[in-house]
Amino acid sequence: MSEPKALTHRRVLNIALPIVLSNATIPILGAVDTGVVGQMGLAAPIGAVGIGAVVLSAIYWVFGFLRMGTVGLTSQALGAGQTGEVAALLSRALMIGLGAGVILIAAQVWLFHAAFAVAPASAEVEALARDYMAIRIWSAPAAIAIYGITGWLIAAERTRAVLGMQVVMNGLNITLDLWFVLGLDLGVGGVAFATLIAEWAGLALGLWFCRAAFAVPAWRDWPRVFDRARLKHMASVNTDILIRSVLLEAMFVSFMFLGAQFGDVPLAANQILIQFLHITAFALDGFAFSAETLVGQAMGRRRPDLLRRSAVLTSGWGLAIVVVLSAGFALFGGAVIDLMTTAPDVQAEARKYLPWLILIPVIGLPAFMLDGIFVGATATRDMRNMMAVSAVVYAVAAYVLPPLFANHGLWIALVISLVMRGTTLSLRYPRIERLAAPA
Repeated sequence: MSEPKALTHRRVLNIALPIVLSNATIPILGAVDTGVVGQMGLAAPIGAVGIGAVVLSAIYWVFGFLRMGTVGLTSQALGAGQTGEVAALLSRALMIGLGAGVILIAAQVWLFHAAFAVAPASAEVEALARDYMAIRIWSAPAAIAIYGITGWLIAAERTRAVLGMQVVMNGLNITLDLWFVLGLDLGVGGVAFATLIAEWAGLALGLWFCRAAFAVPAWRDWPRVFDRARLKHMASVNTDILIRSVLLEAMFVSFMFLGAQFGDVPLAANQILIQFLHITAFALDGFAFSAETLVGQAMGRRRPDLLRRSAVLTSGWGLAIVVVLSAGFALFGGAVIDLMTTAPDVQAEARKYLPWLILIPVIGLPAFMLDGIFVGATATRDMRNMMAVSAVVYAVAAYVLPPLFANHGLWIALVISLVMRGTTLSLRYPRIERLAAPA
């Protein structure tokens, strides 16, 4: 086995910064989608694109495990020098993504019916949203397969390629939005076709970025690709991540629902402030992804010393980021709130709870970074179990505290859940170093 590349701050930043920039492009596309249909001068098309995009994003989000699982498994194979397995993992991820997308296309009638049963809309909005989703669903194989490609590229420390995919997809999507809707007057269907084309183009570009893997015969070594033990391990890892992610999403969804009991103004304030949490997650993603890659490679090499240094270096950068974010929220949080809403009562209400958002980046850092470390180590059973513990603690806190402290109690429950995740994962961390030790 060759000597590993030096584990330096530069290497961490080379992985992390393209991901941070890639994440920064995500809100731009949503704003353009909304803006172009807004030029039609009608409320229904805006609502239809919003609902349709949320429904499809929620469905695709379920398959986000494919990115995380692929990073952990591929980085470990790279660390162990298993070139054939690295190529086979890409084939497995692509087959899962493309297959899942085909299933979603086949099941679209039932999926859309269920979605509107849960989130009913006016007849006009629902009709337009169904038209939008009926077009976009045909890019489901591409959208889900991209998760696998993204994970594979991150494991290979090729995050600039990930950034390139995101920029090309979003850039093409925005260009086609403007042409189809404002130029050709295709309305909601134009927005859907723009995304459909952009996602298939993104998959094509991603496959080109992965072309080196297809130069290795192992990518089509079907006995290896369909090896029962490897498939079982991949399924176990991905299932654990899926359960963990569903529990995490349930906590955030319940947070918003529970906030509604305090009235429209606190609910609106919570919706604004939760965007600060999203900003924190987007900023930390790059360093958590760095941890996934570097920890995974250290696991593959059976080098607990490299694993520990990977955890320390990536977490150190994560700490620097959250300190800057907390300071920024403290200094400019009020101004950001004022930009996001012009309602004086919502502005005042959001300021009441802003201190929690100043605290959360630092308090939540261990949870964010340890997630990345555990993904890289494919210690997904621990991730799943500790998330379950945290979810139970959150549920108890969310039941007990809001009657005592109103909306502040809800924010306290969220903070407690982050502390619990970080603490329980920290207690399990020594096991990862033991697993990385030479057999």
